[in-house]
Amino acid sequence: MAMTTSRRILIVGGVAGGASAAARARRVDESAEIHVFERGPYISFANCGLPYFLAGEIDDRAKLIVMTPERFWSRSRIHAHVGHEVLSIDRTARTIRVKGPDGTERDERYDRLILSQGAKPIVPPIPGVDLPHVFTLRDIPDMDRIARFLDERKPRRAVVIGGGFIGLEMAEAFHRRGLHVTVVERTPHILPLLDPDMAELLQQRTRLADFDFQVGAAATAFTPERVHFADGTQLAADLVLLSVGVKAEVELARAAGLEIGATGGVKTNGRMESSDPHIYAVGDAAETTHTLTGARARIALAGPANRQGRIAGTNAAGGKLTYPGALGTSIVRVLTTTVGFTGLNSAQAAAAGFSAFTSMTRDFSHAHYYPGATPIVIKVIAEEGTGRLLGAQVIGEQGIDKRTDILATAIAGKMSIFDLETLDLAYSPPFGSANDPINTAGFVASHIARGDIATVAPETWRPNGEYLLDVRDPDELEDFGQLPGAVNIPLVQLRDRLGELPRNRRIVTFCQKGQRGYLAACALQGSGFDDVANLRGGFLQAKLNGLGRF
Repeated sequence: MAMTTSRRILIVGGVAGGASAAARARRVDESAEIHVFERGPYISFANCGLPYFLAGEIDDRAKLIVMTPERFWSRSRIHAHVGHEVLSIDRTARTIRVKGPDGTERDERYDRLILSQGAKPIVPPIPGVDLPHVFTLRDIPDMDRIARFLDERKPRRAVVIGGGFIGLEMAEAFHRRGLHVTVVERTPHILPLLDPDMAELLQQRTRLADFDFQVGAAATAFTPERVHFADGTQLAADLVLLSVGVKAEVELARAAGLEIGATGGVKTNGRMESSDPHIYAVGDAAETTHTLTGARARIALAGPANRQGRIAGTNAAGGKLTYPGALGTSIVRVLTTTVGFTGLNSAQAAAAGFSAFTSMTRDFSHAHYYPGATPIVIKVIAEEGTGRLLGAQVIGEQGIDKRTDILATAIAGKMSIFDLETLDLAYSPPFGSANDPINTAGFVASHIARGDIATVAPETWRPNGEYLLDVRDPDELEDFGQLPGAVNIPLVQLRDRLGELPRNRRIVTFCQKGQRGYLAACALQGSGFDDVANLRGGFLQAKLNGLGRF
């Protein structure tokens, strides 16, 4: 009887995608011969944990080592080769060229090949970028260099170039270490995936005397003590972290003739196969699709990388799984404030061809009367007409992860804002409210969608002859400011003062957050005023969107 040859699966790169692919392939095919080749010294490490080690929140460096070659072999009989660089792929012969730690090269045969090389930090060609106090962060050796610099040089001022995930996490880490930190972002606001008003809210909530932001700024040079900018200004800095984005490592794939997608990643199908069905790609270097739009996307996050690795490992070992794409659900903590987002932002929804509207709600993380309740802000992006949930952004101190994940699940389940109104969520005073902030977001968005009361969107509306009715209490005007030209009649007095209001002009009502403005609009409409609209999100939302002067 003929002997069957074991399937040979080779994986280029470890960390999240590659290690997940290897482990899953072993579970699917016990007889497969599986090898992982990792250029660096660690086969799998918690790269998302690096900033938290530098902050001192993770006190044991060894906890960052997820898997060692020895454990990989003893647990799963997987051959893990660290310090091994893959130089080329011969698709005809189905071999890869590998250079070992001693410099010798050899060819390794594969039946299936999985590419999991990730992405490398972009280092802009700025004078001084190679100075010893200028760093990037990708792996444990990078982390060790930064930790050593912090311990030995004891810097006092850090400038973080780039206001994305890693930049903000590292800014927080430096601040926890006692440094004065400035985050510099080239675009108009940090976290470009956020809508501008939500990003502005995040900046307002986290700005301190020793933790600041400089947006719309382009660094042009680094010197030992300063960062220089295009407008001629300077910032003192004795530590600089570059976090301006990452570039997919696709040189190996491109040289092998694999198709590179429009987003710069290796183009894959639902099985995570590249243009060569014997070669898969996963993680930061793979181009997949966006769940909502179906558009090509490269989403450089650990969660998608792990799941893509699992699917590629399954299929490489003979199984059949399909990757549905990703929403880009993300969360980041900045000092005491957390922001989560999922799906499309307003600009992305418009670019994808959706006719969308937004709503903003402000609530409490749990029952307001139970100690410790903190504000939580939810912005929802929904499709006009259908109310289909397209995206959401959540900011606050507590319960942000819970609400973000609920909204991500709702989007994945093709739910609408009307579904959010009746969503049955766990309630007890320490954990939520009888109407959870998710329900409240559904109520408000549904009011807008149904047209119960006309509304105006602070992102796009500008006063043009309307009668602006401010129904806040006088002390709120003194404490927070007011819209120019607005007339103040507190809500509790409104029904007794209807005669003061014009019936030949449109009346736009607003309060601090939106609810009292809505109640005022309902009262006016019920009292025979024909042209009434409520300003969504109230005065606070108007202020975030630059309406008027305060």
